[in-house]
Amino acid sequence: MLYSLYELGHLSVTPMRIAALMQSSVLRSPFNPMADTEIGRTAAAAADLFESVTRRYRKPDWNLPTTTVNAVEVAVTPKTAWSAPWCNMIHFERDAEALVAARGERTDPTVLIVAPMSGHYATLLRDTVNAFLGEHEVYVTDWADARTVPMLSGRFDLNDYIDYVMGMVRALGPETHVVAVCQPGPLVLAAVALMADEDDPCTPATMTIMGSPIDARKSPTAPNKLAETRDIEWFKKNMIHSVPAIYPGAFRRVYPGFLQLASFMGMNLSSHVDAHQAYFQNLVKGDGEPAEKHRNFYDEYLAVMDLSEEFYIQTLVEVFQEYTLANGTMMHRGRRVDPGAITKTALLTVEGENDDISGIGQTQAAHDICANIPENMRRDYIQPGVGHYGVFSGRRFRTEIYPRMREFMRSFQSAKSRTPKLRLKVVSE
Repeated sequence: MLYSLYELGHLSVTPMRIAALMQSSVLRSPFNPMADTEIGRTAAAAADLFESVTRRYRKPDWNLPTTTVNAVEVAVTPKTAWSAPWCNMIHFERDAEALVAARGERTDPTVLIVAPMSGHYATLLRDTVNAFLGEHEVYVTDWADARTVPMLSGRFDLNDYIDYVMGMVRALGPETHVVAVCQPGPLVLAAVALMADEDDPCTPATMTIMGSPIDARKSPTAPNKLAETRDIEWFKKNMIHSVPAIYPGAFRRVYPGFLQLASFMGMNLSSHVDAHQAYFQNLVKGDGEPAEKHRNFYDEYLAVMDLSEEFYIQTLVEVFQEYTLANGTMMHRGRRVDPGAITKTALLTVEGENDDISGIGQTQAAHDICANIPENMRRDYIQPGVGHYGVFSGRRFRTEIYPRMREFMRSFQSAKSRTPKLRLKVVSE
């Protein structure tokens, strides 16, 4: 019912949003004598602000048309390299001729960036992808919005997620470097542990885990405490709703993206209010650059996706209530996940000093449970002065964190490394 009411609310303000767009256009017209007056600019700014807070935010584009390789601009084309009902693996394919001209026949390391499946789209990692593009073959997990997946495609839970990660790593082949950003950390670690336990030749060369709840008991944050103070029945009753009939995933039970967004914004409500006030003032003053930065940020931040009920509930139980990976009881399709099986995959953990989502120590816990990785194959780094999003985006990520990740991966890059031969495949559920 709540989901349907939410959709009805969006539909009901559509005429007013269209009117606001028209008002803004008229007030800013060069033929309007009010355009350059304070009253005109204020009214236009109010119309823009109303339109922005009532808009339906679609999945953003990647907007990464080129990269720079040895000072040469190289065209980039995102292509689907592996596909399944709940995820596409996107390859940021660089123009082959321009690439050879820029760097010769050198082969770049292959990196799989596993994006969070936690409310926002994979494009939230645009900065992360952009940093790697110049010197790596970059692949990203592009998870599906649960409201777009028909019921006939079946369920999607933690076991499926782990299977998908292993499938993509195997498609990329040996010498792959895996980067888990935030939410996927425990599941990527589990996937690597299962592959290592099987002595799989495609077990990744390195594993980088960034701002992730490997052990959410350490330095618990507000989201961690909420998960502990409510029982699962409360979450099922208050957070799970049915997708309305207007979507392909009609009647699927999901954790709606708009609820997760409300939770995130509620944690820092005053800062979001201040940001919108500043946006309004910049529009009135005609200060375009900060207003454009505001729009770019919120176009990404306010675009949200739904999660399947089973994935959301299992994540709450296993990661934030029972800590099954950290305490050694995590199971995958009847098999115990043993992080101690990892001996040949190097490990780097990255945390932000001011992270209010995954507190200090939660990611570092990966070193404790991966006890058999040799000491010379481990790295840990805490970035001063950044919060959760600063761990994988922004100036300090580009200038301080990424260079460390680059050097770490190259330290464990075999001389036999090669560009993978991909097999397009569909994972059956």
